Amino acid sequence: MIEEETLVLDLKIKSKQAQAFEVLVNTYKERLYWQIRSIVLNHDDADDVLQNTFIKVYKNIDGFKGDSKLFSWMYRIATNEALNFIKQRAKIQGVSDTDYQDRLVENLEADVYFEGDEIQLQLQKAIATLPEKQKLVFNMKYFQELKYEEISEILNTSVGGLKASYHLAVKKLEQYLKED
Repeated sequence: MIEEETLVLDLKIKSKQAQAFEVLVNTYKERLYWQIRSIVLNHDDADDVLQNTFIKVYKNIDGFKGDSKLFSWMYRIATNEALNFIKQRAKIQGVSDTDYQDRLVENLEADVYFEGDEIQLQLQKAIATLPEKQKLVFNMKYFQELKYEEISEILNTSVGGLKASYHLAVKKLEQYLKED
């Protein structure tokens, strides 16, 4: 595993950029894919957003200052790309972001890449009811198993605020699943 600082330096040197970018993609593609997939829910859409994420990382690597970890910076880009994707698709279909996400959850059963059972489907339906920030925090903490400090860096929010968001999300999910 290459050191992050070395990787960043190599990404900024034209002669090493292609090889460094290949290392970057191979190192982070799976974790970023699952973050994106937790937002867009669909495999093909997640692949498209992942590709856009890496394009954006490639084009903007010179702007990376190192104030946060490279992974956190890319995670933030991936999250924003996924949220923008949802907004764009909802706008194209003339529905709200929430309505579009409801449709995504309904389509999960038909997705050949969805490997969840009925319980997993119910959980996804419950997650879709959460406000955007709670949804992001819940997915990052529960599914990606990120530490609050990492989520704080990605979302630029205090650890205390994240803990409160996660707690509220869990309570809302419990309530939703009891009613359903």
